[in-house]
Amino acid sequence: MCTGFHAGQIQQEFGDGHKWNLSIDYSEETHPLGTAGAIKLAERFVLPASEFVVMNGDSFLELDFGQLIRFHREQGALATIAVRRVPDAARYGTVHIGVENHVVRFSEKMGIPEAGVINGGVYIFNRKVLHHIPDGPSSLERDVLPGLLGHRVFALEQNGMFIDIGTPEDYVRAQALYESLSHAARLDSHVSSREQLQN
Repeated sequence: MCTGFHAGQIQQEFGDGHKWNLSIDYSEETHPLGTAGAIKLAERFVLPASEFVVMNGDSFLELDFGQLIRFHREQGALATIAVRRVPDAARYGTVHIGVENHVVRFSEKMGIPEAGVINGGVYIFNRKVLHHIPDGPSSLERDVLPGLLGHRVFALEQNGMFIDIGTPEDYVRAQALYESLSHAARLDSHVSSREQLQN
């Protein structure tokens, strides 16, 4: 996890991940680095892999990870972005997609209430993308991705639920979603435990 503001609270909540049967490492910023700078700081954690996944921490996108990763590999992409079509893109920048799902342009937030395709905050990156991220503060959306457009950047549209917690209404939706997913995970865990005991 890339952490910065209130990093201690995040680490206290999630710890090393053992209670979910996974391992969590932390890459903590000592000063704000932006979305790309945070990835560059965490480079040591991803360098052994040929590709890695990045997910924004302030949004939720329901998607098929297997499909997204297969698409990324089939295209030989440097970067693949999960995108979502929304009826009102006024709050977001939009992603313009050309032939065969190539990303051709990014547009900044326009504040115009019309439909559009937006960045869902989930990416598959080839590790070579790290060569395009400078040390120090930088924005993935403003500084890095636009400069990659000549290097095989693709988008794959997703149709699942999308929540960006940037408004009070969506924050409330996210809390309700968290509660329902946590409840479902607990039920699934109990069912799995019961099946193991029966076997």
